[in-house]
Amino acid sequence: MISMMRRFGCGLGLGLLVLAATGQVQARVESSAAEIRLPNGVGVMAPSAWSVRREASSIILETPEPGSFLIFTDTSGGDADHAVAAAWAAHDKTALPQLSARDLPLRDGWAQIRSYAYRAEEGRTAYARAYREGGDWTVVLYDMDDAIAEKRDSQIEVALGRLLPQGYRRENFAGRQAHRLDATRVQALTDFIETARADLDIPGVALGLVQDGEVVFQGGFGVREIGRSETVDADTAFMIGSNGKALTTLLLARLVERGLLDWDTPVSSVWPAFRLGDAVTTRQVRVRHLVCACTGLPRQDYPWIFQGDEAQAATVLDWLSEMKPTSDFGEIYQYSNLMAAAGGYLAAHILHPEMELGAAYDLAMQDEVFGPLGMTETTFNQARVMAGDHASPHALDIDGVQRVAVMGLNDAGVPSRPDGGEWSTVRDMLHYVQMELARGRLPDGRRYIAEEPLVARRIPQVAEGSDEYYGMGLKIDEIWGVPVVHHGGTQYGYRADMIWLPDQNVGAVILINSDSGAALRAVFRRRLLEVLFDGEPRAAADLENYARRFKASLGEGRRSMTAPADSQAASRLADRYVSKDLGPLTVHRQDASTVFDFGGWRSEMASQTDDDGATSFVSITPGADGYVFEERAGTNGRQLVTREGSFAYVFDEVK
Repeated sequence: MISMMRRFGCGLGLGLLVLAATGQVQARVESSAAEIRLPNGVGVMAPSAWSVRREASSIILETPEPGSFLIFTDTSGGDADHAVAAAWAAHDKTALPQLSARDLPLRDGWAQIRSYAYRAEEGRTAYARAYREGGDWTVVLYDMDDAIAEKRDSQIEVALGRLLPQGYRRENFAGRQAHRLDATRVQALTDFIETARADLDIPGVALGLVQDGEVVFQGGFGVREIGRSETVDADTAFMIGSNGKALTTLLLARLVERGLLDWDTPVSSVWPAFRLGDAVTTRQVRVRHLVCACTGLPRQDYPWIFQGDEAQAATVLDWLSEMKPTSDFGEIYQYSNLMAAAGGYLAAHILHPEMELGAAYDLAMQDEVFGPLGMTETTFNQARVMAGDHASPHALDIDGVQRVAVMGLNDAGVPSRPDGGEWSTVRDMLHYVQMELARGRLPDGRRYIAEEPLVARRIPQVAEGSDEYYGMGLKIDEIWGVPVVHHGGTQYGYRADMIWLPDQNVGAVILINSDSGAALRAVFRRRLLEVLFDGEPRAAADLENYARRFKASLGEGRRSMTAPADSQAASRLADRYVSKDLGPLTVHRQDASTVFDFGGWRSEMASQTDDDGATSFVSITPGADGYVFEERAGTNGRQLVTREGSFAYVFDEVK
């Protein structure tokens, strides 16, 4: 057992149980959370290393970093407003201005769920949720520093995701026989896609389904681009985003099979150029740490987002050399695109040490993954894709209207492409999923890869949420009692998901050409289980809720921001700025519009006045929207500050 833990475990705070079942190695990572019960019998999961305090009818959980809390309180009688007010009062919390209150869809046996949002001080978030069972209320008060909440998100998900009424058990499909995906059941899935397309204003979707080694459906719905007539089909190319992480770890698994490295090989021993933070940390990094999202490295995407146009593959190493983990290896889930990119470049370096990293990676993926699996249309070559059948990206403008999105930010990701820069089709992605379900064999029965290194990628390395885990470039979801292996993909204007149920020999791929399709991924995964197991019809209600919130949010940007940017505010801007971390920013004034130009991408800006009276500029060009820049005066001139989680990046005026 010790040797297996060293090989596949991710270190501190995790227990790893390895079982042999139906010839396949399986594992479970325990989240090290302890259950404590409120007086009303509702169980509260206390994450490992959090402090726990009881006060009368409450349980107070505080993060290891002082000052951020989850407070669980029970009370009886009255309505939700009364229960929440009583909970805040009981803990001597200053009344915060309430921004909204709304009922959430019923789930998990609760008779009512009501959510409250508050205006907290800068850098913090506060909200409350009231859950009713009969005449009793369970209230959750959330009061967190944003940076700590980002770091501890997976543990927060464990605590909140397992909050259930006393005695309630979620629907469980364990032990059930999956139905055949016959014409009627396939129709139920395609009808769901069409409903979601209409409700979420999605231009186009491609879908593929496999069962017992056979493709039972592959096709498309809607159009490749709004305003045009070309329809989506099984051969339409989409950007697949982080689906590509699994293809990168498959490349690594091929090297493990050949003995060129092991999942526990120190990275610096085979790739001396690799650095992470400092020498001590660098020596600790094993191959699996690059792709397990369990190394404690926070998400820092802004370096490649803002400098990708000037970066090379080797620049990923420069960025990583300046980054440091914020927690011990294996302590908590933290997602890092740059670490996954380094995983791909490690494999490329080992296979083609004489080549430039990017070219070596592209060649390795073609020779080791795309070619052998028959993924003939999967490529990193955007020019090739644009000349053929491809879906354009879409995003909403400030008025909530679906537009064709710009590609600048997707192009910025080219230097870090092993984290998910491929273009692919449903037909190609089904070849990959079929191989996963066949445990390494191709459709003709030939073995493509040994089962052990392939399946090792599915072994949970760290808890991502309640009954959700991250392996190596793959996620493992056991919420409904059966293992579901999957990984979503996100690019600007594109969403994707690949899903397979190893025990039922069923898989699916869904590719979407709009940001508004994000909600479809999770609800489709649930709908697939319902169709396979005759499950409770929850997916339709979840989709309806997402659609209602989506429609209510349309035009929200126009209500909260001024576009074009306020002329007086824009007149205060300097012409040029530079950030030591993110590079140059040039301000252009085009008629009434203000445009921020970062070299590889640009966006029109809107303005808004913050609660403290300060002015911020927000990017609003579809496909490059949502980036906020706060105006402030520096000691040596004007400044603009943008934030990514706990990181603040300063652009200084160039005089």
